[in-house]
Amino acid sequence: MSANKYVLGSDLAKSDAHVITPAEYDEIPEMTDADLARSTWKIGDKVVSEAQGRAAFGTALKKQKVNITLDPDVLAWYRMRAGGRGYQTLINATLREAMRGVQVAETVRAVVREELRRAST
Repeated sequence: MSANKYVLGSDLAKSDAHVITPAEYDEIPEMTDADLARSTWKIGDKVVSEAQGRAAFGTALKKQKVNITLDPDVLAWYRMRAGGRGYQTLINATLREAMRGVQVAETVRAVVREELRRAST
């Protein structure tokens, strides 16, 4: 190891593998308005005002109302599965799961391509 390298002296793999238990959550303090007042709000890399940051955060969390045409059997299945109410939430969760699956697949493909590229050089 060269002299200009820093040694962290910690086991990052062990830290990454640690799963926080419910009892440990009790040790984490609540974030207060005073904590937020000391913070810097950013959208991307751009520093914005607190009002702009809160507005962007609220907008990001707000669901959008859309009209969508579904096959009757698909809609009936989701309504039956949800017990009547909550079928739209169930449809949203299914779409989110599919979206995450695509993201994972794209990430895995990118990693495999990079490893193949490295192996061929």
